[in-house]
Amino acid sequence: MPVPDTHTLSDFDFELPELLIAQHPAPQRSNSRLLDGRTSPPTDRIFRELPGLLEPGDLLVFNDTRVLKARLFGEKASGGRLELLIERVLQNDEVVAHMKVSKKPPPGATIHLAGGRARGGFDATLLGRWPDAQGALFHLRLHGSAGESAWELMERHGHLPLPPYIERQQNAGHDPDAAEDAERYQTVFARAPGAVAAPTAALHFDDGVLQQIEARGIERASVTLHVGAGTFQPVKTENLAEHQMHSEWYEIPLATLAALERCRQRGGRVLAVGTTTVRTLESWARTGQTSSDTNIFITPGFRFQVVDLLVTNFHLPKSTLMMLVSAFAGYEHIMALYRHAVAQRYRFFSYGDSMLLARNSS
Repeated sequence: MPVPDTHTLSDFDFELPELLIAQHPAPQRSNSRLLDGRTSPPTDRIFRELPGLLEPGDLLVFNDTRVLKARLFGEKASGGRLELLIERVLQNDEVVAHMKVSKKPPPGATIHLAGGRARGGFDATLLGRWPDAQGALFHLRLHGSAGESAWELMERHGHLPLPPYIERQQNAGHDPDAAEDAERYQTVFARAPGAVAAPTAALHFDDGVLQQIEARGIERASVTLHVGAGTFQPVKTENLAEHQMHSEWYEIPLATLAALERCRQRGGRVLAVGTTTVRTLESWARTGQTSSDTNIFITPGFRFQVVDLLVTNFHLPKSTLMMLVSAFAGYEHIMALYRHAVAQRYRFFSYGDSMLLARNSS
């Protein structure tokens, strides 16, 4: 489906005071604010009210990905410092990663991570550039000192990656907020490790809200989409059709396909928790593939086939996620909701507040 040319990048810009960018989560997950944007004007609510806004027979679909401790610090053999952000774990302890370093080492070079094997850490061999990412990613093999897998090495030596707009001491030193982030930058139902960013709309759900949802006869299901660092990649082209969308891996279990069919048969609504769930379900609807990589780019004019309702956080100006929610609920409506959110001092981005949207039927 071609990207409509009725909107350009500048259309998705808005003024956001820096003080509204949430640096810490709400004291309790479900005490964050919820903007009910299904109607105009919208209604200001608290997230724990969400179950009462749904109907028996509806289906909530969550993304159960788990954020990896994917940020690793180390140095080259020459002593130059570097930082890795592991994007994907492959077989045989090989990984695909972003590398932040003053001068890129050549293929075959050894990298010492977390002090290297000689100081209780581990080493990695740079195999080369990763071909599927236009040279932006690197292919490495990790070498633990005790036969540890890549997963185990990351868990023991890695740091939780936080979005670039959350100002933390994100280095190899002491981070006083590490314990808070380790708990609150994961969903309560995170299961499948593989993401480098959280599916943030789901961070508002706690056990109390989930119990209320179950008590109301609302079914739950899950998908997995491993959120990549590309989710923070800015759109740089004014013409949206020229943007190269990042790719992420997803999987939809058979149990979820069955739940979707039951929901359709009983006339219920599908509520996607987060844009990652939308991208997963709509990718499946377009391709029929239940497990694949997707680089789906959803902009105004997109025809949604699965999702009826969406819970989502407030997104960055000019981002692909602003385009997605505008496609879902209508461009003018979304821009009005964002103006309301700024005026009412809602908290933005990953640790911020959320809104409930209905699919635009026009």
